[in-house]
Amino acid sequence: MNAELEYTVMQHHASELRRAAAEQRRVREAVKGQRSERRHRSIFAKLLAP
Repeated sequence: MNAELEYTVMQHHASELRRAAAEQRRVREAVKGQRSERRHRSIFAKLLAP
């Protein structure tokens, strides 16, 4: 394979990996945010319950 073509393919692959990693990070942060919201809501519910 031509060295320039191989380099371009490797760059494209690295770009896809970075994009996938960023998406996974966003998903993990969203899940983490949902968990903390639930936890805070339940604490407030306990405090406000008679």
